Amino acid sequence: EMRILILGLDGAGKTTILYKLQVGEVVTTIPTIGFNVEQVTYKNLKFQVWDLGGQT
Repeated sequence: EMRILILGLDGAGKTTILYKLQVGEVVTTIPTIGFNVEQVTYKNLKFQVWDLGGQT
């Protein structure tokens, strides 16, 4: 299992990228306060993706 950390400025699309990877489509998001951690599987590889909110 690999770990990925997504960092960036407020409103940069970090959470949008995370959920695009996980569910395969763009979903409506709200600003992240704190962080999101999700499991993503891609071509038999498992990733633990950490999305750190720009607004902390």
